[in-house]
Amino acid sequence: MQNQQLQGVLMQKQALSMQSREIEKAIEHLENATDDVYRTVGPILVKIPGADVKKQLEDDKEEVDLKLKTIEVQEKKLRDRLKENQEKIQGMMPQGQGG
Repeated sequence: MQNQQLQGVLMQKQALSMQSREIEKAIEHLENATDDVYRTVGPILVKIPGADVKKQLEDDKEEVDLKLKTIEVQEKKLRDRLKENQEKIQGMMPQGQGG
């Protein structure tokens, strides 16, 4: 059960890390943009000032990074619990049979 939870947390962490890197790359590209840029809004492209898009992306990155920190805390707690349970199981085993 805890292994499955850890797997889920690790998958979320990976997805958030990728999202954070993608946002970071978009922000870097906007550094070079001098005029308006186009952004997809649903099925259409909308012309928006580059500074506005950059601000929105920075806010998005901040939110994603906060979620990532939360996931990392969950991961640590799960890993600690798994280690604790593993040590309890090993402590219950007779001396000659431990792993």
